[in-house]
Amino acid sequence: MKWLVSAIFLFFGFCLSGQQLRIGLLRDYNLNRITFSYNNAPYYVYGDSILIDTIFKNEFIETLKLGKRVLLKKGVEDIGDFERVYLVQDSVGSSITINCKDPSVKQRKYQDDFELFVGDSGISIVNNIDIDRYVAGVVESEGGVGWNIEYYKVQAIISRSYALKYKDKHAKEGFGLCDRVHCQAYLNMLRYSTTIDSAVQLTKNLVLIDGKDYLIDAYFHANCGGQTFEPQYVWNSSLPYLKTRLDTFCIYTKQAEWEKRISKTEWSNFLIKNYNYPIKDSLFNSLIYEFDQQTRKAFYIDPVLGIPLRDIRDKFALKSTFFSCWPEGDDVVLSGRGYGHGVGLCQEGAMKMAKLGYSHGDILQFYFPGANLLNIQSYRFYRQTKNDGF
Repeated sequence: MKWLVSAIFLFFGFCLSGQQLRIGLLRDYNLNRITFSYNNAPYYVYGDSILIDTIFKNEFIETLKLGKRVLLKKGVEDIGDFERVYLVQDSVGSSITINCKDPSVKQRKYQDDFELFVGDSGISIVNNIDIDRYVAGVVESEGGVGWNIEYYKVQAIISRSYALKYKDKHAKEGFGLCDRVHCQAYLNMLRYSTTIDSAVQLTKNLVLIDGKDYLIDAYFHANCGGQTFEPQYVWNSSLPYLKTRLDTFCIYTKQAEWEKRISKTEWSNFLIKNYNYPIKDSLFNSLIYEFDQQTRKAFYIDPVLGIPLRDIRDKFALKSTFFSCWPEGDDVVLSGRGYGHGVGLCQEGAMKMAKLGYSHGDILQFYFPGANLLNIQSYRFYRQTKNDGF
């Protein structure tokens, strides 16, 4: 009993040592069988509230979906089935290796503590993790390695801002954020770049706030194609610190341009069936395959037709809505710019700015004009009086 009390105290002690987030892992998969193995330190294994085992070096445990419960195994031995299984680190910052066997997924490594339960789509894995270790993993997953530290500072600040603003986005599913790109990509713990760790620590507690002292929507994308976009044309919401602006920093990078061919039949059928495109009108009939977009627009050909470019992007899996098109043989040729929704920070533009010597403050001001940097540690009490949750 003394061991159990000490271990639980240790677990909650870690949770209280800093800002903790609950991240749903491997949310692209319906998980039925998963193994957890030693990586760099022991982990305590709890079935519901009972200490079951410890994962030592060269050891692993296996978890399987059993109805609405989690079956726990060690080797060929069934330990028992539980409503919740907890994996608790032996020391702060420990990590474990996760191998999904059904379905088969490339192994991943994560830090801190874990909770498992059966959700609507298989076993849910929740990573209870310190925010700085989470942010470091996100920055590496989203930005890769080998970039200037000023870019990593920028990505760390906007990733932290987004995480704190939306930390309860998936609360109904039993965790706060997920590891998919619509939250933020979180594919592993930080593994390869000490520069990223330094950037996270040098920007510790820094977030972006708007003119009313609320956390901003710190959106980002891979490449804007030379012009950022206003969120109202993507998500129907206007934000004063996110305005369209020309960006020459990203136009010669690897994702600045793209091309795709779509059959005329598929193209016209989509427009006519879904938007009643006026094919019998002589003027619009001649324009159905032709569209020139030198600066970003929200609608195809003319707003009067009511065809959002975002819908065309979704239908044909385009890299962006920033494209022009013309007919060629039996196809419509799309010549596009950029990769992503175009709102907020352009990652490749920010990378280029950092390489040219701009500071992280300069870069943030360029992409989020009107937003301000804030240290949440010194400001938390004031914000709590406004009840915005961070």
